[in-house]
Amino acid sequence: MRIDFHRSLSDGETEVEILASAVWDGRRAVVEASSDEIREAMAKVFRPTPLVVDDPAYRQQGTEGPVGLQPGTVEWFRAAAQVRAEEVGLVARVVSERREGGWDPAAQYRTFAESMRRYT
Repeated sequence: MRIDFHRSLSDGETEVEILASAVWDGRRAVVEASSDEIREAMAKVFRPTPLVVDDPAYRQQGTEGPVGLQPGTVEWFRAAAQVRAEEVGLVARVVSERREGGWDPAAQYRTFAESMRRYT
């Protein structure tokens, strides 16, 4: 999983400048930053301390309330980026690194049955 960081866009701005990227290596965040200032901000975002979030995406089914996430998990990595990036004036964006399958507009010449035959 990779997360890119940029500053908030002002009204009328459309171009995003990526200031830092963080990749989860299975145990910790590996950060690449454009400057020392941004590197320090990333150190604050990914400081290895527990994080409490009140987000249903992190709860087990049938539970409610805040959830405590411990460092060393991909859930913590994602939540730390989303919650703590705002504290340092950045916006986090999760970027998919794997591209598999999906809709191919160029393949619309096949009927549904022909498309399914290719997968069997």
